[in-house]
Amino acid sequence: MISLPPFYSTLHGEMIHGDAADAMASLAPGTANLVMTSPPFALIRKKAYGNEAPDDYLQWFRPFAAEIYRILDDSGSFVIDIGGSWIPGTPTRSLYHFKLLIMLCEEYGFHLAQEFYWWNPSKLPTPAEWVTIRRLRAKDAVNTVWWLSKTPWPKANNRRVLQPYSQAMRTLITNGYRPKVRPSGHDISPHFTKDNGAAIPPNLLAIPNTESNSSYLRYCKERGIQPHPARFPTDLPEFFIRLTTDADDLVIDPFAGSCATGEVAERLCRRWLCIDSDASYLEGAKGRFEAASSTDSTSGRESYSVPRPSVLWNGMPTEPLPADGGRTRSSARTDA
Repeated sequence: MISLPPFYSTLHGEMIHGDAADAMASLAPGTANLVMTSPPFALIRKKAYGNEAPDDYLQWFRPFAAEIYRILDDSGSFVIDIGGSWIPGTPTRSLYHFKLLIMLCEEYGFHLAQEFYWWNPSKLPTPAEWVTIRRLRAKDAVNTVWWLSKTPWPKANNRRVLQPYSQAMRTLITNGYRPKVRPSGHDISPHFTKDNGAAIPPNLLAIPNTESNSSYLRYCKERGIQPHPARFPTDLPEFFIRLTTDADDLVIDPFAGSCATGEVAERLCRRWLCIDSDASYLEGAKGRFEAASSTDSTSGRESYSVPRPSVLWNGMPTEPLPADGGRTRSSARTDA
């Protein structure tokens, strides 16, 4: 799969210790079906894992952008979780992550399939100066997640990530609804009250990042390994792996950290490749695969009204994703 020696391997994938751009350069064009990653953000305060300043961020990301585009299959997806940043000394926001999106699309040829927003309900009120001390701003609790692709038609199917109906929708289905044009101008057809068993999810992903006693953390503690300080919960990559890939597709995370993407890919029988420049983080990431149970402990998620992504998923799909990304419209209705 890659010319570099693996740091660690499993049935479906490998960890690679090295520079992400160099590692991806050894892959053949069109190899990856999904690149799912969360690179270091352009934060004011430097983190142990390293991060670039907002003014330098686009130039720093260019070699990675070029390699990701090259190795991505024409029907594949590139999903990047990237948080915003504040301008030093003022309660105003940097535009670096929006500039990155524009650069990826206008200079490298990516298409924006859809923008998502990851809301972490458990996030602490930061930045303290503007939120808890001067009380000038609300806490920053949402990351942008750009879903990009090489064509306007990446393969995907939202049936893979359905969610339970809300109580209001269940009541509407039970009591019925008179089709009519709403004041907004939307024409609500009779099909609106059909019970399809589940709801299509929104592009707001409510996932509390409350991991505190997972097998990964226990593994690190038992061996004196410092856990990666900026892990995303496995529910986040799981949503996009289910949405955009089939079994045996290749999922790559070039900024793998604790290898949460690899854990999900392994569980869902996708081939995977996790790359990181810090060997200590990869050493701890072994705990996601060697422990008896590698499921995140996300206690408290049941208290939120927005279900976690893929909550209704209970098996492998019986049919593959459409190879043309849905360009050819089926003659049958496509209710959920």
